[in-house]
Amino acid sequence: MPAQQPAEPAAEPAETPFLDLLATGAPAEDFERAVLRARADGASAERLAALERAKLLALRVRTELEGRRRREAELSALYETAHDLAGLRDLDAVLRAIVQRARSLLGTETAYMTLNDPVEGDTYMRVTDGSVSARFQQLRLGMGEGLGGLVAQTARPYVTDSYFDDPRFQHTRAIDTGVRDEGLVAILGVPLKLGSGVIGVLFAADRRVRVFDHAEIALLSAHAAHAAVAIDTANLLAETRKAMTELEAANEIIRDRSGVIERASEVHDRLAELVLRGGGVQDVTAAVAEVLDGTVEFTDAERVPAEALERCSRADGHAVRDGDDWVAAVRSGSEVLGALVLRGHPRLDPVDQRTLERAAMVTSLLLLARRTAGEAEQRVRGELLDDLLDAPDRDPRLLRERAARVAADLDVPHVVLAARIEDPAEDGPATVTTGPDGAAATGRQRLWSAASHLAATRQGLAAARDAGVVLLLPLGRDGEPGEAARRVARQLGAAVHAPVTVGASAPVPAPAAAPAAVAAAYAQARRCREALRVLGRCGQGAAAEDFGFLGLLLADGRDVDGFVRRTLGEVVDYDTRRGTDLLRTLNAYFASGMSPARTKDALHVHVNTVAQRLDRIGRLLGPDWQSPSRALELQLALQLHQLSSALAE
Repeated sequence: MPAQQPAEPAAEPAETPFLDLLATGAPAEDFERAVLRARADGASAERLAALERAKLLALRVRTELEGRRRREAELSALYETAHDLAGLRDLDAVLRAIVQRARSLLGTETAYMTLNDPVEGDTYMRVTDGSVSARFQQLRLGMGEGLGGLVAQTARPYVTDSYFDDPRFQHTRAIDTGVRDEGLVAILGVPLKLGSGVIGVLFAADRRVRVFDHAEIALLSAHAAHAAVAIDTANLLAETRKAMTELEAANEIIRDRSGVIERASEVHDRLAELVLRGGGVQDVTAAVAEVLDGTVEFTDAERVPAEALERCSRADGHAVRDGDDWVAAVRSGSEVLGALVLRGHPRLDPVDQRTLERAAMVTSLLLLARRTAGEAEQRVRGELLDDLLDAPDRDPRLLRERAARVAADLDVPHVVLAARIEDPAEDGPATVTTGPDGAAATGRQRLWSAASHLAATRQGLAAARDAGVVLLLPLGRDGEPGEAARRVARQLGAAVHAPVTVGASAPVPAPAAAPAAVAAAYAQARRCREALRVLGRCGQGAAAEDFGFLGLLLADGRDVDGFVRRTLGEVVDYDTRRGTDLLRTLNAYFASGMSPARTKDALHVHVNTVAQRLDRIGRLLGPDWQSPSRALELQLALQLHQLSSALAE
């Protein structure tokens, strides 16, 4: 029996070589080599057909595997992107990371982002990566303009492989110039959507022709979805941080305000208590100083800077800063009574400022209450002086009792003073004005108030009369009526801020004992006051003795000897002490028409002797002794002196 031939080995399945290639991830050309090798080895047609079918199947598997690997890589990249974006908190950092990752995912030369501007109604370039053109980085696109404007308007992705050749969107000069400067050709834009709204557009672009496939569009769209959420989260976090900061600031303000309000409540209670128990201005300043931790003082209106009071007036009574101090006006209607001054507090809290203003209001109430009480006393003083002037037959005992109630002593010498306020604009009393509170405020009323206050402080009497005021003031042992008139004119003028003319009477020894003398003295004081006004000396004070020879007409007693003494006393005394002949020389000088040459002939002396005597007379009488008014007084006094001397003989 013949020996059997060995069996041919069975041919390997046609899929085997391709499975190995798939397993090793070989390139596509290696699959073709397997078929070529089998053809070179003389494989049968059936074998070659099987290999061809296996190759095509293997290539389809390879393509599917590559697609899955790519999608896995893309998903991994998206996951990493989402993870990275979730860790960012700063909005600018989030936007930069979105654009950089978009460029990395699609492998483009540049990537950029535009955000919608709801105020302007357009979209603007916000972040770029890989850009080289400054013009491109500053682009603004109207809704519907350019590829990006179209994406922002329609909320749909748009892609072009050649921007300038694509007619689907509106080209504008500004956009095309920016794109041309950047050198872009292929552009892919996808919307950044939150809900149904679009907040911006994310772009990936190349400077060469490139076709973006559906997978790349989907990848960038998915990235944009994550990016929109990250942007919204960053915005919310920014808003939350801002809100937290504002909340902390508000809490701090509330805590601070709470302390300030407590201090304000404390000072309010203390001020109310002060008013109820009749406290004074010093009590108010002490309470406010303690609460505000500073030095507070009440200052008269004359001592407060006028500019500060003016600013208080413009600020409707609110406290104003004056250097390192704060000034709150104390006023009653349009009348400024003074001011509260807080020293050394250049920065004052608004509530503390209000506390100072409230204290100024309380101070004005206390001053007005004091004024009301004072005005009641003033009415009593005025009624008593009216009775002295109009009813001289009053019982002296009753007059003394009424005077004692206001601390006045009518048994000591007094002087009667007639005062009148002068309007700078006209020769007459101040005109009536109306304040903000509707109450009439006249110059005479201000004068009456000031005169009443002066009378109260000097233990005298005051009354309104004849478009002015009349005062009856103690004269004192060494007092002179003229000096008293000048002093009162200064004091009243400063109080009413206007010129005040004051005429004084001769002394009234005891008004209670001789009430009729008060009326006569008032008439004399009025004559002196009107004489000052006629002579153009408004705002001054004088008695009859201050008018020279006119005083003889103004005074009731016609004190001739007093006039001569006041006018020539120095010359008479000098002749008496030295045995000189100055008085006769003065008489001859006037008799010779004030000519030294004719005077020396009348006296039979040398002209130098006349000059020496006249020089001595000038030193005794003053430099103005030859002025017309003084010369007239001197000549009248010389005549009266000669007449009295002759009568004495």
